This record gives sequence, structure tokens and C-alpha cells, in this order.
Amino acid sequence: MARRSMREEIVNAAVDRFHTHGYNAAGIKDIAEAAGVPKGSVYNHFESKEALALVVLELYGETRRLGELSDRSVEPLVRLRRHFEFLRDEQEQYGFTRGCLLGNFGAEVADHSMALRGKIHEGFDQWSHALAGALRDAVMTGDVDSTVDPDTTAIFLLSSWEGALVAARSSRSAKPFDAFFSSVFDRLLVPGLREPA
Repeated sequence: MARRSMREEIVNAAVDRFHTHGYNAAGIKDIAEAAGVPKGSVYNHFESKEALALVVLELYGETRRLGELSDRSVEPLVRLRRHFEFLRDEQEQYGFTRGCLLGNFGAEVADHSMALRGKIHEGFDQWSHALAGALRDAVMTGDVDSTVDPDTTAIFLLSSWEGALVAARSSRSAKPFDAFFSSVFDRLLVPGLREPA
């Protein structure tokens, strides 16, 4: 098995450091030490901490399994539930300590960096679009009430999920996730009442 390149080692260390400590608290020295490389090597590959963070956000987005939301071999609501179950399980694996990197960066640095704000917005936009696609399929199949607007509901789901993440981190508990699943899949995303024949 080939060893990862130095650049890959730096990026992977940065993903972990940014996710664990946040953007401001994760210094280049800390990232270099975690990657097992000299501090100068980071600047050989990235012109700044911001440039490294942009790559980290791109990589993080690729790990969110958004493509599975458009897999039409799986029922739309099953796709949606599996997506959020994957995200929930990931949070439980880390003891509710990490949250969402997009949300974390959005709260911490979006007001201070136009480049990072743009990348965060792009990430949320792609995520919302993928959710809306699955919701649109659910409306078309009749699994969800036809009055549900897929685009608006996708934004609501994202906002609700990000809020549940914050609550889960502060309580170190899955209870906010339980409330999310119950509210979304037992109350919001349900078939409409059908007129009697």
C-alpha cells in the first residue's frame, strides 16, 4: 500500500485539527506536528492557513455521501433517513464532540473571510440541493404530501440538523437527534390525506 503524500498527510491532519479544535485554535504548528512534517512544509504546499482550510472544506464535503441522496434504486425517504443516520452515527462515534465542519466554520470564521464564507455557502448549497432532489422524488412518488416544497424543506432540514448538532454537543447526548428524527420522519415527511374514492 502506497504511503500518502506529504500534502495528503497535511490535509488529513488539518481535517482532524480543525474539526476537533476549530479554525482559530488549530495552528499551523499544531497541524504540522499532527502530520509529522516540519512547519515549513505546510507553507510549501499551502500559501496560508486559509488556503489549507479551503481544501479541508472541499474534502469534508466529499465525505458527506451526498451522491447517495440521488440513488433512485432506493426509496426517497429511505435515502433521506439513511443520510441523517450516517451523520448521527458519526457524531456518536466521536462522543458528540465535533459537530459539522461547515457549521463550525460558518459560526467561527464566515464573518472574517470572504473565501471561507463562499466555500461554506457552496457546501451548504450542494447539500441543500441534494436533499431537495430526494424530497422532490418523495413528493412525486406520493410518499410525502404534495404541499411540501422540496427546496424550502431542504433548507429547513439543514437548519434543524445543524441546530440538533449544537444541542447534542452541548448535552453530550443523542436526545436532540431523536427529536429531529421523530419530528422529521414521523410528522413532517408523511403522505397527505387522500380523498375517499
